[in-house]
Amino acid sequence: MLPDLTSELRFQTSRSSGPGGQNVNKVESRVEVRLSVPASRLLTDEQKERIFRKLSSALTEEGDLVVTEQRTRSQLKNKELAVQKLNNLLEKAFRDPKPRKATQPTRASAEERLQRKRISSERKASRQRKNWED
Repeated sequence: MLPDLTSELRFQTSRSSGPGGQNVNKVESRVEVRLSVPASRLLTDEQKERIFRKLSSALTEEGDLVVTEQRTRSQLKNKELAVQKLNNLLEKAFRDPKPRKATQPTRASAEERLQRKRISSERKASRQRKNWED
């Protein structure tokens, strides 16, 4: 269902704030993966529309889907994890939601609800001032 998008991915590296000691100051192990959704030739129009609808918070103003990864010290491993994270995001966006099955409330839950309403009603009635002159 999901096309192989590796040819359309753009990678950018930067210094990570993760583990690595002095290595953090020297090596660019943080990886940022970008997929330009509007310019993609592998995604269908329906898939693009679905990405814009479901992943709008992860998109830039230009329509790029951006994923970053900096968990490990290895740039290569972070690159693999970032691509995997991007694929998981897209698969989740393309997955159809499970239809809800309409159900009836159980007799016990209906009785419980009515009991709560009775108690609430009695509590509120007890707060009212009684007119003793009647």
